[in-house]
Amino acid sequence: LNDNDLEEKFVKGSGNGGQKINKTNNRVQLRHLPSGIIIECQETRSLEQNRKIARKRLIAKLDELHNGDQSKIAKKLDKVRKRKSRKRQKTKKKYT
Repeated sequence: LNDNDLEEKFVKGSGNGGQKINKTNNRVQLRHLPSGIIIECQETRSLEQNRKIARKRLIAKLDELHNGDQSKIAKKLDKVRKRKSRKRQKTKKKYT
């Protein structure tokens, strides 16, 4: 991930969390210029933690975009899907 390809903005947060979240610029808006993907994060009150979380989400999104079925997220979802399917089959076999 090249820092020159990123545009980072810090904007005021919104939603629940009291007045503090609405007064400070702790929401991170990260834009990947080549692909146009925009990620927003305001999970925590800390700007630095929000930056880290936003970058992780952007990396995961780009991985999914470029690798498709071979991305980490897709593999994880496939694993869970298979596990549920096996469990369903086992239960079905047990009660029939």
